[in-house]
Amino acid sequence: MTGPRIRRAAASAAALALTLGPAVPAHADGTPAPGAGSDAAPATGTGRTVIGDGHIDMGPRFDHGTWTVQIRDDTTRPATWRDTSDVVLQVKDTARIEVPDSEEFGFLGDPGDVVWLLPQVQRDGVLWPGWNSQEPQVAANVEREVTWRLTGVEGPGDFVLFLNGSFGTPKVLFDSTKEFPQETGIEVNSHVHGNWAFTAPGTYLLDVRMSATTKDGRSHDSRRTLQFSVGPQPPRKAFVARPPEDRKTGAEPKAAGSSAPLWWEIGAAAVTAGLAIGLVRRTRRPTDQEGEQP
Repeated sequence: MTGPRIRRAAASAAALALTLGPAVPAHADGTPAPGAGSDAAPATGTGRTVIGDGHIDMGPRFDHGTWTVQIRDDTTRPATWRDTSDVVLQVKDTARIEVPDSEEFGFLGDPGDVVWLLPQVQRDGVLWPGWNSQEPQVAANVEREVTWRLTGVEGPGDFVLFLNGSFGTPKVLFDSTKEFPQETGIEVNSHVHGNWAFTAPGTYLLDVRMSATTKDGRSHDSRRTLQFSVGPQPPRKAFVARPPEDRKTGAEPKAAGSSAPLWWEIGAAAVTAGLAIGLVRRTRRPTDQEGEQP
């Protein structure tokens, strides 16, 4: 390996080591957590918005009594809840990294491959997306946890959401190369960040579904589509990709064609992060029945 390539690989490895920090809840240090919900404006924001920097969360809320998945935009003061169809989440080229020539990062692709990574540790100039179940009515009324399903992905490459687990081993929550639907649980009143990885530039549409049972025994369910614009394209292009899934009927969407699968074997680059893994209580196999209760 030549000197410049060694330096690039070392720089990429160092950046990844910093980026893939411990997957701890964002409120673990006792400071007020972004996404806590109580300081957000009660009304849903209006108008199309591109968010490419700062903190956002995706999660359920009771909007005028109706259970719905929305995006909490913490780039405004006060924070604003927005409909997913009104938001494009921009993954700028500042999130672009090269996979280093290092075996411990081989799960991201071949050495020198480009990946756009929204990390679980906040970085300047890069969007910091998380998820929470802290909206006050959700936190007060949901029994135990929220079930989060990924029901389909459309995009020019692969998408993976993963946490850094104990002993540096990643815990994959969602992987677009696998069969849908995929499922994980979110503890009530929790706020978590992970690593959102995209393997090619372009528009990605993530069809998500969140359901829960409240303490009065009632079941609640909402389907929405998260819109991502990855790389140098005009981000508003993602608005016209297709209507959000919650406005459609019929079968669950299928994944678009994707490139080679991502493999998830990581060494000891990340530190132990058992607390966040506890918050995301389980990831069910895709063979679980869609109608099963959380």
